[in-house]
Amino acid sequence: MSTVAFFPEGAFGPTNNCVGIGDVLRARGHRVVFVVEESFAGGLEEKGFEERLMRLAAPPEEPEVPGQFWKDFIRDTAPVFRKPTIEQLGAFIAPTFQALIDGSKYVHERLLEIFEEVQPDVIVEDNVVTFPALQASGRPWVRIMSCNPAELKDTAVPPVFSGYPSDDPSGWADYWDEYRRAHAELHADFDEFCRSHGAPPLPELDFMHESPWLNLSLYPREVDYAREQPIAPTWHNLEANVRSTDAPWDGAPNGDGPLVYLSLGSLGSADVELMRTLIASLADSRYRVIVSKGPQHDQLELAGNMVGEEFLPQTSVLPQVDLVITHGGNNTVTECLWFGKPMVVLPLFWDQYDNAQRIHEKGFGIRLDTYGHEPAELMKAIDKLLTDAPLKQQLAKLSNRLQHNPGTVTAADLIERVATHQ
Repeated sequence: MSTVAFFPEGAFGPTNNCVGIGDVLRARGHRVVFVVEESFAGGLEEKGFEERLMRLAAPPEEPEVPGQFWKDFIRDTAPVFRKPTIEQLGAFIAPTFQALIDGSKYVHERLLEIFEEVQPDVIVEDNVVTFPALQASGRPWVRIMSCNPAELKDTAVPPVFSGYPSDDPSGWADYWDEYRRAHAELHADFDEFCRSHGAPPLPELDFMHESPWLNLSLYPREVDYAREQPIAPTWHNLEANVRSTDAPWDGAPNGDGPLVYLSLGSLGSADVELMRTLIASLADSRYRVIVSKGPQHDQLELAGNMVGEEFLPQTSVLPQVDLVITHGGNNTVTECLWFGKPMVVLPLFWDQYDNAQRIHEKGFGIRLDTYGHEPAELMKAIDKLLTDAPLKQQLAKLSNRLQHNPGTVTAADLIERVATHQ
């Protein structure tokens, strides 16, 4: 039996992603320990895992709820999401990286304590900035890249976070110039911290290291990018990584209209104005709607054709619906493809623009202007996707292929190999 320590970013997406793999490893008899923020205390224990708690910042005066920092951060910066992605680099992307880097610095000594106590055979992390404590621990570690694979940069792949089309590189150079300008000082500072705390120098333009042992990506090959440069043999694409730990759910609205699922993720749904706009657009439609209301649930009033809860067991809801309106988070996108569901994608931040564009240009959904579309455009997009018979067949074929090769099992096999042979 091996001891596997999972260290996901302090948000629901990366945590759920690691839970699916951890569940397979636990079923095989391995000891699975989750290193999580204090605001998540008890949540992983409820699922049967060990927990070790840490903080990424000084304790607040008020009690926390899971992921509260990022919910507040998104709420306060939501006006930036109305700007073009190139303008978001300095206004949102750089401050987000700064917050994440501050967390990496703050938690360094605590992580070393945890790894010394737990004595893991392998550490599995799912973050977008590096944590030098992993390298300094001297233990094998695995990187999960659960964002859009444009994060792994290539001259044939559109710039990360841009949402730019793959077949038109005309704006790429200007975007990369702004990316360098917005992040140069931050990169230099964090590079020095990494070097002085047991980690190698940072790669150019990156705040994250590749693992010398194992790196895992999550993107079905039907939507993945063609690349000019070969990637290291340590990289393996799980394609989809869908957990089987969600509770059953059976609360769909009555009626016979098509069933639509509206979810902007635990962070995107904090934009109450946007959620209210979408609810109003769907209120008088022929659709039945399931709404993931999110952290501001008490500020949302649903129409008669809707049901919703603060949090929903998404992998139990998705098999029941006909279409998904999503923010384009990587977990939701890959889960929709896993279950064969078309998407209307309304990106808000980070890699959601890249996912929205990729789903649109590959024909598995329609990208709309999140804040600029009219209600009629949303209805037209939904109707078009629901009546596209060839798309339904294509999605069913894709779903069948993915479900016969579960990424959670592949990941567990590869992690076991690292833990055993190092």
